[in-house]
This record gives sequence, C-alpha cells and structure tokens, in this order.
Amino acid sequence: MWDAEVDVAIAGAGGCGLVAALTVAERGLQVAVFEKTDFILGNTAASAGMIPAAGTRFQREIGIQETPEEMADDILKKNHQESNPELTLALSKVSGPLVEWMNDNLDMQFSLVTEFKYPGQRNLRMHAPPTRSGLELMKKLKKAANDKDNIYLMLKSQVEKLILGDKGEVIGIDVQTTDGIQRIKAKKVILATNGFGGNTSMVKKFIPEISDALYFGYEANTGEGIEMALEIGAGISNMTAYQGHAAVNEATGLLVTWGTIMSGGFMVNQDGERFGNEAQGYSEFALEVVKQEVQSGYIIIDQYIYQNLLTIEDFKKLDEIDAFKSSDSIEDLAVKLGINVKGLKQTCNAFQENEQGSPDQFGRTDFPKQLKGKLFGIKVSPALFHTQGGLNVNEHAQVVNVQGNVIENLYAGGGTAVGVSGRHAYGYMSGNGLLAALGFGRIAGDHAVHMIQKKGME
Repeated sequence: MWDAEVDVAIAGAGGCGLVAALTVAERGLQVAVFEKTDFILGNTAASAGMIPAAGTRFQREIGIQETPEEMADDILKKNHQESNPELTLALSKVSGPLVEWMNDNLDMQFSLVTEFKYPGQRNLRMHAPPTRSGLELMKKLKKAANDKDNIYLMLKSQVEKLILGDKGEVIGIDVQTTDGIQRIKAKKVILATNGFGGNTSMVKKFIPEISDALYFGYEANTGEGIEMALEIGAGISNMTAYQGHAAVNEATGLLVTWGTIMSGGFMVNQDGERFGNEAQGYSEFALEVVKQEVQSGYIIIDQYIYQNLLTIEDFKKLDEIDAFKSSDSIEDLAVKLGINVKGLKQTCNAFQENEQGSPDQFGRTDFPKQLKGKLFGIKVSPALFHTQGGLNVNEHAQVVNVQGNVIENLYAGGGTAVGVSGRHAYGYMSGNGLLAALGFGRIAGDHAVHMIQKKGME
C-alpha cells in the first residue's frame, strides 16, 4: 500500500539534497525531496559558500594547473591520511565539473577566491559566488529546483523510516507529514539530512571535547539520517570528526573569516597573549580557544587586511555594524577590547618581528605581512559547525553495511555520510563540508540515474 511513487526519494533539502535532485531531474526522472522544516536552508546556507575544486577553468584563467590527485593529496595530508583515499579522490575528481556545472547551469557566477589561501591548500582552489555567501548558493539551488516540473519539494515532511524489500534492499520510505504518515515507493533513496551537530546527546557521546562550545550549525541537523540507516545495518566511521571554528562573534552571531589570520593577523586571550599556531587551521584552533580561561579570543588585524576582506558578506556585515574596535594605538585598542594592555603590547611587538617562513615559538611560519597603521580587534568564541563522521559509503555514495556490502538502492551524502576530514578536528580543511555535501549529492544523483536506466534496459 503506497501513497505515492517516484524514481528517487531524497531526505533533506539542503545543498546535498538539492544538488542530487537537480542531477536526477535533468535526466528526466521524477524525484521527491522531503524536508522536515519549514525552510530550504541547511548548513550550506550558513556557510561562506566557498567550494574547493581542482582543475577548473577559473584556475586555468590565472595560470593554475591543478589535478584532482593533488587536491586529494592535500586533503589526506591535512587529515593525517585518516580519510578513505578512494572517497577523497572521488570527491576531488567531481569537484571541478561540479563547480562548472553549477556556474553554467545554475547561474552561480563563481569566481576564484584570490585574497588568501586556506591552511593546507597548495593552490588557490576556493570558488565562491559574488557575495561569498552560502545563502546565495541555496537561493539559486532552490530556484532551479522550483523551475523543474519533475522535482516535488515537500516541506514539513520528515523521513522517519527506510522500508525494505524481501532481499534487504531499500524500496521506499515512511514520511511524517501534516496529513499523517505517507508511504513513498522509490527506486532509489538518498539520505541528505546532514550530521548530528544539533543533537546534544550524540555530540556528547561521540565528540565530548567540543560539546560545551557554541553550536553554530543548522538546528535541524539532529542525526536522523544516520540513525535510520543504522537500524537497517549500515556501518559508520569517523564519528569523532567535526568542523570546529575558532572565530564566531557571539555578539552579532556572525562568523569572522579566518582570512583575518591567513592575511597576517593573530589571536590573543584575555591576558593579551597568543596561545598557539593560529595558521594550523580554524577547526583545530577552536579547541585551543576552548582551553582559555574564559573560552574566548581576540583577533588583531590592520587596516589593509580589514579593507581586503570586505568582499566577504559576513565581514561586510560586521563592518556595517561597527563590530570591530579600532585605534591607531595598540594600547588604546587593548583598552577598548577590555584585555591586558601590557600583554597585548608585548605580544604585538614580538609578533611583528616574525618573518615569513621562519617558525615562531608556536611553530607558525605564515607571516605574509607586518601590521601597519590603524589596528582592528574583535572578540571571538569557539564553535561546533558540523559533524564530519557518518555512514560508510563507497565512491558512488552508496551506503554500505557493517560487513562492507552495498545496501541496495540507498545513498548518502553531506554530513549524513562519512566525510574526508579524518577522525579529528585537525583533519578538517576549509571547504570539506561543502565538498562532501555538493560533491556526494552530484555523485549520488548520477549513480542513481545510471542504475535506474541500466535496469530499465535489461
């Protein structure tokens, strides 16, 4: 007894779900997307909208020739070889075609981010829309989905259960709607409900080290996709992995881009002292901020860095509401920030003596410039953005069980699937979250269509 039948059913209408839906729909198949909330948002909307990709024409236009293998190598180095090499390479291979498809077919108007390189990336490879905003990505994805007659987008509809056939294959889903439970028959099911960052008990169970920090992700990310698949025997990996961030301005609810650091800034604590190598990455540095007495830090930059980052939407918003304190004097800036004056002055003087390529006492070697002229500072807090562990999947985004065998007709992507950030916060490289969401969405959609068409020809 089925209430409806589609070719592909997708749980979750974030970036992963919509990319998968568009991929399926452009091949002429019918797809239904079920979103449990009232809105089309998700972690993609909360992101900076920057997608890492290798071998794109945007890179070639400025003389960068990069292979997917080089990109995968960077990711594996950052996570200490802790992610699945085949998955890492598969996402790296799809990244370039994905970005160009989104630009050309979905009017994303991407450009290469050239202001700075993120930690661990050998080349400029971050691609972003004009506003440098994930919300812009989601608006374009939603518009494209609404324009497709063969995409059915259902809000307030939570997928609650996977329905199995006689051989253990997935044949449909139970969906809780405003009209009650609906049973949807589907040839393929894609789980795109993100991770479990919004599920306090799961966070405390798997990643207690960050459980007391602010959760800065989408509140609806509560792990149902993972739990549903576990019920039918799916395997999980790297549940201790996550993306943290060391620089959320709680007063405004806005993210302070790590470009502040990579362009030459530094962070201090309440005593005006630095407490680690900021350039190692914003994810792992979140733990360093957690260890501080008041669990907060203060980023210090100069006028040049400040002006150079105004192209980033969140940074522009911070500028518009005067969130940064500023002064021509480091002592006066310390007073305005409410931190130790003597400590900040000594720290700033010592920091200015560092040279590019030479390690300081924390091992930092990235010092692209000295701070000059007017100085700016802002208070930041550590946060959990999203989890990076999840369901075991193969290079086609097919979910595999605890024995390593494919669960027929079931796919997963984004935070629902295991990502490419290894097992710890240090493994997260900027863009890994969007890469896994949009990349796995594209891979899952492609493979689902291929398998449906192949079966139709048999």
